Amino acid sequence: MAGHSQFKNIMHKKGRQDAIRSRLFSKLAREITVAAKLGLPDPSMNARLRVAILAARAENMPKDNIERAIKKASGAEAETYDEVRYEGYAPGGVAIIAEALTSNRNRTAGEVRSYFSKAGGSLAETGAVSFLFDHIGLIEFQRKAASEDDMVEAAIEAGAEDVQSNAETHEVITSVESLREVAQALEAKFGEPRKASLIWKPQNTIGVDDETGEMVLRLVGQLEDNEDVQNVYANFEVSDALMAKFAAS
Repeated sequence: MAGHSQFKNIMHKKGRQDAIRSRLFSKLAREITVAAKLGLPDPSMNARLRVAILAARAENMPKDNIERAIKKASGAEAETYDEVRYEGYAPGGVAIIAEALTSNRNRTAGEVRSYFSKAGGSLAETGAVSFLFDHIGLIEFQRKAASEDDMVEAAIEAGAEDVQSNAETHEVITSVESLREVAQALEAKFGEPRKASLIWKPQNTIGVDDETGEMVLRLVGQLEDNEDVQNVYANFEVSDALMAKFAAS
């Protein structure tokens, strides 16, 4: 899951900046509000809300912020957001998917198109690049939550498709449809997961040189910084040196 791990690392590095962290909290709050508005405000009865709250907790979002976002869903001032997926190509033929929650489709589409154009890429129709990715569920536990054997055994029993463990985490892969059930089963055994979400996993990754990689990373950064864009996925790999340079900037 090279692409997924790259963006996770980028976000963690950039999250050290107060302004970026504030923007991240705003995105998380928006997802919580939308999830609560679409279903019940009780996370035990609303799978999407449960996932949104887990994502917020993983980023150390204050409990008061989470509760305020849930309450906002039932208020008269709650905005209505459309879920939109943008797909396009960056320099080097890198495929990018950006998921957004927007109250103004025209504004967001114009901004996203501008980012791609200025980066030397192009925005495409929905479905143009998503076939290069697998839409899957991802449940992440800290490594200390269980041994690798215990996690694999429990995940298979719960209906998961795969488990990938490293020195820091266990990543449990599920189908989109079984994410909720698998997450609940594993939580009963190992406690609350660090994260549980639907992601787009690249089927293969493209290696790019540093010059192209810098352009793609800059584009990803612009998309991540947009207030309406919730998640960004891409199918590329760059050198460790360039990643370190970008993360430190």
